[in-house]
Amino acid sequence: MRVEGGNSRKEINALSNLDFPRVTIVTAVYNGAAYLEQTILSILSQTYKNIEYIIIDGGSSDSTLDIIKKYDDRISFWISEPDKGIYDAWNKAILLATGEWIAFVGADDVVLSKAVEQFVDHIKQANNPNLEFISAKIQLVDFGLKPIRIKGEPWSWQRFRKFMDIGHVGAFHNVYLFRKYGMFDISFKIAADYEFLLRPREKLIASHMEQITVLMRVGGFSNSNIRVFKEAYRAKVKTGGRNSLISKAEYIIALSKFYIRTMLSISK
Repeated sequence: MRVEGGNSRKEINALSNLDFPRVTIVTAVYNGAAYLEQTILSILSQTYKNIEYIIIDGGSSDSTLDIIKKYDDRISFWISEPDKGIYDAWNKAILLATGEWIAFVGADDVVLSKAVEQFVDHIKQANNPNLEFISAKIQLVDFGLKPIRIKGEPWSWQRFRKFMDIGHVGAFHNVYLFRKYGMFDISFKIAADYEFLLRPREKLIASHMEQITVLMRVGGFSNSNIRVFKEAYRAKVKTGGRNSLISKAEYIIALSKFYIRTMLSISK
């Protein structure tokens, strides 16, 4: 089912101009009722107002749809139907999006109220019509929003080809990135965002903000955490053109650091 709410496409288009670019924010969700309302409210309370908000639901069976419908008049578009995972949902949203810039926010993340305004101000100050990607700092938190650590380094191909060290949640993607390099590869279940940004390699025109823009909830030890390292290895070799032996060594190092960090957090 597709529902169009909030501003119509025609109204959104009329709002957009070079000094006031339209920003599409995407949230993919499946049975995410526990924190979704907090995420939605963080988007709706942004100080920047030219925002198109799209929610792609994977056919939830909990109260997720009740929460979405509660804010139907303020959500630009939403869909609820089975999908093939988060990146399939993101691809659907990209096809619906009308914004010049697209950002992806998880169904349990909290976007700080001035975040979008800060990104847009950064775009204006950069004054670079070829700018393709902008990242910022992310505050990793537990499920009670207690701070854990801060993530997000400036884009550097020499670092990024080894591991994903940028803050991707809430980062701004110029819509032309997807027209130039295609959509997310849904054969990756956890690391398709990393694989996508490996495609431009050193040609990516990127910028960075030092501000913290998102509170990102992270869980503890799980098989999905292990899988992300395996997928990153595949992405680096397949898309990034990195030597397989070097990538394997980096995989082992990254996995070891993850185990150590997990054990330290458990011992506290």
